[in-house]
Amino acid sequence: MSLLVVGLSHRSAPVSLLERAALAEDAQAKLLHDTVAVEPATEAAVLATCNRIELYADVDKFHAGVAELSTLLARHSGVGLDELTPYLYVHYEDRAVHHLFSVACGLDSMVVGEGQILGQIKESLATAQELHTAGRLLNDLFQQSLRVGKRAHSETGIDRAGQSLVTFGLEQLSSGAPVGDWAKGKRALVIGAGSMSSLAAATLARAGVAEVVIANRTLERAERLAQILTETDDTDVSARAVPMETVPHELTRADVAVSCTGATGLVLTAEAVTEAVEGRMGGPVTPAVRSVPAPATRSARTAGPSPVRDEPASAGLGGEDGCPLDVAAVQGTAGFSVAGEAAVAGMATTELEQHAVWVDKGAVEERGGRAAAVGAAVLDPEAEAEVISALVATVATSGRIPERRRPEQAVEIPRPAPVLSLLDLAMPRDIDAAVHRLLGVRLVDIESLAEASADAPMATDVDQVRRIVADEVAAFGAAQRAAHITPTVVALRTMAADVVANEIARLEGRLPGLDHKHRAEITQTVRRVVDKLLHAPTVRVKQLAAEPGGAGYADALRTLFDLDPETVASVSRADDTKRTENTENAENRGRA
Repeated sequence: MSLLVVGLSHRSAPVSLLERAALAEDAQAKLLHDTVAVEPATEAAVLATCNRIELYADVDKFHAGVAELSTLLARHSGVGLDELTPYLYVHYEDRAVHHLFSVACGLDSMVVGEGQILGQIKESLATAQELHTAGRLLNDLFQQSLRVGKRAHSETGIDRAGQSLVTFGLEQLSSGAPVGDWAKGKRALVIGAGSMSSLAAATLARAGVAEVVIANRTLERAERLAQILTETDDTDVSARAVPMETVPHELTRADVAVSCTGATGLVLTAEAVTEAVEGRMGGPVTPAVRSVPAPATRSARTAGPSPVRDEPASAGLGGEDGCPLDVAAVQGTAGFSVAGEAAVAGMATTELEQHAVWVDKGAVEERGGRAAAVGAAVLDPEAEAEVISALVATVATSGRIPERRRPEQAVEIPRPAPVLSLLDLAMPRDIDAAVHRLLGVRLVDIESLAEASADAPMATDVDQVRRIVADEVAAFGAAQRAAHITPTVVALRTMAADVVANEIARLEGRLPGLDHKHRAEITQTVRRVVDKLLHAPTVRVKQLAAEPGGAGYADALRTLFDLDPETVASVSRADDTKRTENTENAENRGRA
């Protein structure tokens, strides 16, 4: 086994980068085909969710595989390799198995313990099987990961540790209130009809919303989902399907909207959301611009905090009383800008201090014939020697004297209660991030969910799940190593059977009068002798091969018995064909 995984997730990369690197379905298919076409890889599968992009492959060379898979991810995601590389992680062999099993159990999810990742792993395997890029290793790996995930959820309380991303997002929208109380009686709009959107619709229905409207590009899928919601026994929600072009109208009626589509562009722009809520807000929803005056426009005689103004002051620099700077003189100095970090040249020390005090917004008072700022910080030559040296070096290099400015106190503008709550679960995002600034609107997206989940508590059951993962990784590795030597053992027994058959045929040629009874007895005796001679070595070699480092026993067996490599390969191919047929039959039974 030479399993390699290269990927990035919400744990390794910022959400903004994940959004840019998101792969559409056709891009995933092209990535899989290109991966198995390169030399190091023989199998490939892609696990792409809203918060991870991972490429799994069976490779024969580690370093070449890492380089090739990283390059392919960069090429198909459209993010430059240099930009992508710092955020990529690499797992190999048992570590790669451990990673996927942890993912399947929900340990690596944004919301620990969520179970919807199992459906996404199943879809990834189905895609690789459909495109014929998954062979024995990845089929075994992904199918076993599904079993491990189900075992973790059935044997532990990991479900209590986390929840679905939908539920977590709704909890963020409800701002701490119980989701059932917050959602009761609301009108909900769900954009999309995929697995995540279906989960969102079902969650909202169970939470007690009065109506769920499903909008999707394929109206039939939306109608099917609406019918399922209507026929569900544990809810009495009203559900209906609408085409995508009616979303702007439906948005004007909705109290909460959830969007999770595969669109490559924005589904809801800030303008569309603005139009949807302006009527309900009774006025503009864009916050008014509130600013403070430029630092250099305040008079040194002004005391107290700076008043907040609705419009920026129009007075020019030096236009107020108390400014000791000769604006005209400095503006005439080539290369200096008064509006920026004004470099003061040719001014006396007293004037420099007066100017610094005025910029620093301190009241000026005379101390020993020199101006000083009341409350202004004074550099201690001994304690601040490094700072003073740095300032001197800056002035010597740039010819500018840096101005120290106190930051203006931020003014928090009160926001009205939201009339529209938006949950964006798509990657890349469906809803314009500028919606965050609109009054009366609350937006929760993948980025804000990542920040909120960073402080989410972990359940004690997580430790138990980790032990399950560790046990399953060891068992999977042993099974794979044992399976690796099985074709060699089969080839050895086939060779032994051929030897017995040839010797019996030779015996019949030398003893043509041998009757059938004696010939059968001799044949059975020779076979028993061969079986007994091979039993202990083959059983032992399987045991040894299942242990870590046991991959070399297959090579030793082939060398000792001079087995034909093509015979071993043919056994492997026959085994792969049988596995594929069994998998397809199982899938057909599931569809039926």
